[in-house]
Amino acid sequence: MKAKVRFLLAIVVLGLLMTGPFVVTSILVWAGMEESERNMLLELLMSRLPIGTMMTIFGFGIGVAVLHKLFKQYVEGLLGMAEQLRLMLGANRNFRVKLNGPPEVQQLAQAANDLAAQRDMLMDDVDARIAQANASVEEEKNRLAALMSELAQAVVVCNLDGRILLYNNRARLQFKALSQGPTTVAGGALIGLGRSIFSILEKNQVEHSQEIIRQRLANGKSALANFVTTTRGGQLLRVQMVPVLAGAPGEGEPQMTGYVLTVDNITRTLEEEARRDHALHALTEGSRAALGSIRAAVANLIDYPEMDPELRERFVKVVDDEASRMSQRLDETMHEFSDSMKTRWPLEDVLAMDVISAAQRRIEDKLKLPTKVEDVDGTLWIKADSFSLVFALLFVAERLLDHYQIRDLRFRTSSEGKLAYLDIIWVGQAISSETFYTWEMETMHALGETSSLSLRDVVDRHGGEIWYQREKAAHRAFFRFVLPMATPEQEMLDEHRRSTGRPEYYDFDLFKFEDKSIDLDRKLSELTYTVFDTETTGLEPSKGDEIIQIGAARIVNNRLLKQEIFNQIVDPERPLKPESIPIHGITEDMVRGQPNIDIVLPGFHAFCEETVLIAHNAAFDMRFLQLKEERTGLRFTQPVLDTLLLSAVAHPNQESHRLDAVLERLGIDIDTRHNALDDAVATGEVFLKLLPLLEEKGIVTVRQALEASEKTYFARIKY
Repeated sequence: MKAKVRFLLAIVVLGLLMTGPFVVTSILVWAGMEESERNMLLELLMSRLPIGTMMTIFGFGIGVAVLHKLFKQYVEGLLGMAEQLRLMLGANRNFRVKLNGPPEVQQLAQAANDLAAQRDMLMDDVDARIAQANASVEEEKNRLAALMSELAQAVVVCNLDGRILLYNNRARLQFKALSQGPTTVAGGALIGLGRSIFSILEKNQVEHSQEIIRQRLANGKSALANFVTTTRGGQLLRVQMVPVLAGAPGEGEPQMTGYVLTVDNITRTLEEEARRDHALHALTEGSRAALGSIRAAVANLIDYPEMDPELRERFVKVVDDEASRMSQRLDETMHEFSDSMKTRWPLEDVLAMDVISAAQRRIEDKLKLPTKVEDVDGTLWIKADSFSLVFALLFVAERLLDHYQIRDLRFRTSSEGKLAYLDIIWVGQAISSETFYTWEMETMHALGETSSLSLRDVVDRHGGEIWYQREKAAHRAFFRFVLPMATPEQEMLDEHRRSTGRPEYYDFDLFKFEDKSIDLDRKLSELTYTVFDTETTGLEPSKGDEIIQIGAARIVNNRLLKQEIFNQIVDPERPLKPESIPIHGITEDMVRGQPNIDIVLPGFHAFCEETVLIAHNAAFDMRFLQLKEERTGLRFTQPVLDTLLLSAVAHPNQESHRLDAVLERLGIDIDTRHNALDDAVATGEVFLKLLPLLEEKGIVTVRQALEASEKTYFARIKY
């Protein structure tokens, strides 16, 4: 009723506004104008304009103002409410319509919010039932992913187009180490979901192996193929291929839908074998002359037992000198080629501290013998068969406890050159050489378990040595295990230090992924994207401001891959602006020593190859990239989508399209901002939320998204 009264009152007022000076005077009184001021204004209007014209102008102006107010409250207000309702129905179910405008509009908004609350209760119940139904499937997928991530061998699963749909952590580390040139700056993403395996492996060899497998399947043989290939960086890879088959048993010949690759980098193995051959060659060739001299001297000593003492002494000295030289040459060879002279038993790279910790736990639990560590290097890596080495330590500990009733054991590590020393120390009675020899050669038995190996076998297996030594000043003694040091790749060291959750390196929906080039008429949901952001020294690229950080992440199969990222700080080769440092948090010390844009940009260009670019306020970021085209020779020619413009397309009646405002509107929580990588991830989340909203407006292809973006007001902004 009140709304109807207000509407009728507005019509009456508009009519009265056209009736004469009385109405004008009333309006001026309502406006709070003094009587003298009102009279002067009326006289002026009466003298300058005919009364009818004056009244018409006044009436028209005030009528327009009233209609504009009504339009803002009812038409625009309801349009904005409609956008908010769609937002609540799709991208952000937790969003609620703001209670603005006239009372009847607020009542409508409250009713919509009440309906949304009821809808959420029903959806929560449905989601709970769906989650319960999918729990077993998700459990199996997570179990598989966890198993794959822990395998020591590099495993990659591809579809028939060679697009990667699963890979484990070992593969990520191995292929990252293989990346060459500028892509190594920020991780060198040679591997990633949806990327082509042919950037790593030779396509012809992979296709040839597929053909071999098909022939084996047709002949009823085991489907397996092996090949060795060379990477662009000259590394040798040994690859085994096993097919992924579709079709149930008894339904005819199974169809190959993809393949599993296990990959070993055999470069180091071949290099070590070459070094071993070189060492053996050096020993044989270098010792040949010395052995000849020794044999000649010994022969003379045997043939002429009564030779002159002075001459005999000379022959004896020849034997001694040549034997000393051979011994020295042997020591030098063993020191230089210690990692190549070990036996061919497979050894793994392990932390010496991990081996000691494993031995300590069992010694204390089973033997009740206290243990300690002293001077242990927590970063010392060794090549070892950890099981046999730990058992050897247990064997020594039990023998010492049984024979000499020691009170505790201590462990120590050190290194020299390419050799690592692991000492097991005790205080107490010394042991004899005969006892040491007996322990070394007998079959090991410890904690009720028996090994087929002796202490000497374990040492030989590691290509190392063991000796007994006393520390007389401290009244204690130790056994020293001499073992080969390992030199794990830096990435493996970093990975060991990090404690992260299981990475999401799989997407089985990519079995149906088709290898197509970027087509503007393809659906937005079918494309692969690179979401990126830059931090800069300032906001004026044309006046010399430079990039100081590039952060990016990939979207594959409508999934933001937060593990497949590009994140690199850049040396701008110019001072930072003090006022910009509090915004992005990057200081002079952080950019000093970092690669410049000539090195970083090729890496980013490779990272986003064959993808559509996405940024928020993309015109700003792209301007910085475009200004480097002549300097670097790189052009970013792929389509670029701007989430600022797309937000304006999806919500034309919302006031702000700043990234913070859009994040709040879409219900996206981001921990940190104004870091290039964090902002890129936030932009990716925004884009995925906007996709269904754009689809509601009939915008489903890249071309339609670009055309709609160009029509927005914000598209006119230039940098």
